[in-house]
Amino acid sequence: MRGIVWFRRDLRLADHPALSAACEECDEILPLFVFDDPLLRGQTFGPACVGFMLGCLQELASSLAERGIVLQWRRGEPAATVVQAAREWKADVVYWNRDYEPAAIERDRQVQLALAEQGVRARTFKDHVVFEAEEIRGATGEPLQRYSAYRARWWAKWQEVRPVPLPAPLSRSAVKGGVASAAPPLPLPVDLGYDQSTLWIQPGERSARARLTWFVNGPIHTYVDGRNLPAIDGTTKLSPHFRFGTLSPRTAICQALGSLSKGGRVSRADVLTWIDELVWREFFQQVLSAFPRVADGPFRQVAVPPAREPGSERDRLYRAWCEGRTGYPIVDAGMRQLNRTGWMHNRVRMIVASYLIKDLRIDWQSGERYFMQHLLDADLAANNGNWQWCAGTGTDAMRGYRIFNPALQSKKFDPDGQYIRLYVPELAPVSSKWIHEPHLMPVSEQERFGCRIGREYPAPLVDHRRAREEYLNLGKQQVRP
Repeated sequence: MRGIVWFRRDLRLADHPALSAACEECDEILPLFVFDDPLLRGQTFGPACVGFMLGCLQELASSLAERGIVLQWRRGEPAATVVQAAREWKADVVYWNRDYEPAAIERDRQVQLALAEQGVRARTFKDHVVFEAEEIRGATGEPLQRYSAYRARWWAKWQEVRPVPLPAPLSRSAVKGGVASAAPPLPLPVDLGYDQSTLWIQPGERSARARLTWFVNGPIHTYVDGRNLPAIDGTTKLSPHFRFGTLSPRTAICQALGSLSKGGRVSRADVLTWIDELVWREFFQQVLSAFPRVADGPFRQVAVPPAREPGSERDRLYRAWCEGRTGYPIVDAGMRQLNRTGWMHNRVRMIVASYLIKDLRIDWQSGERYFMQHLLDADLAANNGNWQWCAGTGTDAMRGYRIFNPALQSKKFDPDGQYIRLYVPELAPVSSKWIHEPHLMPVSEQERFGCRIGREYPAPLVDHRRAREEYLNLGKQQVRP
């Protein structure tokens, strides 16, 4: 039997359900990746994300080649391309791991129908999440809309099932490499319409597993506190790997839990707090799957202060935020980190989102789109869920009218300004006393540090205290009977 394994958001060999099934059932397999031409032309993702994907594909191709199998690739509309490949290669079955984004669900439905017309079976598998939306439901079968309830049921399901990751299934003698001719070299970013970008996080399955091992052997055991400190390497930076499936959530969770049984310096609270981040990821996937409308608008229609009207002033403020020129160092450091590396520390993501929505009163969807275009880990469900949380329109939204004070957040989580100095070099000479609010420096101090406000570093776009009051007052007007 001849089978096609359609790789998508699962660019690895280990713990790959579709690949494992194909290797067990088929005499020949043909691994296939399709560059989604309409999606690439839409520029939903930016150079960083595309570059990371290509790096992951390069390693996947090398790993398959070591086992005598050639990764095939094509470019076009995915549904038509997969069906054409199945016809040309006389495949009996096409294997893939499921995706839960609305467009992906519709695409896969079309592929299944078209394959069936040709007499080709489609076999699909759970992979991107530990538990799919249908497996974690409320008492009456409804999708859960609160994380706390979802988390409780998720852990109960985990204890019941105890998922075990699958080993990499391929060996040189296990499976023939198929009949397709050798594929041309993978395209470069420019071939796909994107600029070349420097990758600050190493792509590929080997890098993902090495980073996980490093994290589980060290930083995970101080994670509760370390996750909030952007100046230290206290988080996994695995989000791009989960996005492209170079690491499975089952592998990550099992390895994290395994660290608790090794003795030594371990902390159950820290380990479970990190796993909670992965459960949040699955929760957002469930929300997107059950309520696909969130991809285009708010989950909840709630009375929140209106966004600033379109116009030159709105554009000026938004452009300054994008460029990291707001006059609030922690916000600017975060945006410059994003623009430079394609990644941003999670605590800082919340700060910059709060600032955009509540200080500048710019619609959250503009921030969501900007993040998608610049993040390595451009994941629709997670990005949308987190932005809606900050905007107060999501399922588990930021409570009430909570507004982050950027200066206080900076002083609390980057007290010495190390993170700020790294990404806002014009502030590097400024003392810790002034680095969080440099606009308060006396002119003499500005001269001494060579950082004059309005020249080397901008004055604040808005006064936080007044912006907060305006936002709250507008909110009160929205809820008046």
